[in-house]
Amino acid sequence: METSDDEIKAPKIRIREMGIDDLAPVYHIGEEVFTAEFSTSLYRTWDEYEIINLFSTDNELCLVAELDDHIVGFALATTVEKPRSAWKYGYLTWLGVRKNLQHAGVGNRLFKEIVRRMEQMGVRMVIVDTAGDNVSAIRFFQKQGFDDMKEHVFLSMNLSRKSKAKGGKKKRPKSGRKSIVQKKKTPKRTGYA
Repeated sequence: METSDDEIKAPKIRIREMGIDDLAPVYHIGEEVFTAEFSTSLYRTWDEYEIINLFSTDNELCLVAELDDHIVGFALATTVEKPRSAWKYGYLTWLGVRKNLQHAGVGNRLFKEIVRRMEQMGVRMVIVDTAGDNVSAIRFFQKQGFDDMKEHVFLSMNLSRKSKAKGGKKKRPKSGRKSIVQKKKTPKRTGYA
């Protein structure tokens, strides 16, 4: 029996629902992927509380990807129902894959399974967001069918660097410093506040 090059190269990935024993490996993959170097102004922070909260409220939308009995990726999502809206929304909160397996189809498999589950739950629109400079993630989501990207502005203020000039006035940034405004592109959030 002949096998194609794709079959030989593609890792044998198993997608399954996350279990309680998967919390620590998922957290550590997130630490590897979602770093300060990755996004200098994280508008959301990666922490164990977010994983635990999603796992305890939407565990059927918390998935892991396994390769040789090791967790190599995850997808964490939730659903949102708005008052006075006939629509149910799916929100993919986090999608992470070990760096050495990015671009190997793991994220694609996780995403497709999340969408399949959301469809079974009656979700009519899936929402994702990412930093505007995360070109890799934007391309990934566009390949999955997302379009109508909208810009959203997040402001940040680093309190550890906040200083006051004489007279109680704040110092103006020196020329050449980066602006505190971070722009990000997000999908249109029609009917979703």
